[in-house]
Amino acid sequence: QVQLVESGGGSVQPGDSLTLSCLISGLDLARASVAWFRQAPGKEREGLFCIGRGDDWLSYSGNVAGRFTASRDNAQNAAYLRMRALNPSDTAVYSCALRHASCPRQSTDFFDYWGQGTQVTVSE
Repeated sequence: QVQLVESGGGSVQPGDSLTLSCLISGLDLARASVAWFRQAPGKEREGLFCIGRGDDWLSYSGNVAGRFTASRDNAQNAAYLRMRALNPSDTAVYSCALRHASCPRQSTDFFDYWGQGTQVTVSE
């Protein structure tokens, strides 16, 4: 059974930084593409990044450009989302997802496995 478990979320103040982790079990991350998404209250899910099996990198959102970076560590079977200069509009549930195929051009394309997500709240 494939499981994705996100961690590292929490409540922070504007300007703070956070690093989220996505630990994967039941599947060799080296054989998959991994992506990060977020969903704010009352909004549609927003794709952030996808990193392919060959470390090819797709950015889906201009809202986090220059502030967020994504990475993967196949040896640890984990993916990471480093976030800095957080602001209240970054408040959302952040999730990771896996896809057997390469990263899709559109973040709305199908992903095979999803984590439950971790809450990030940015407020004064």
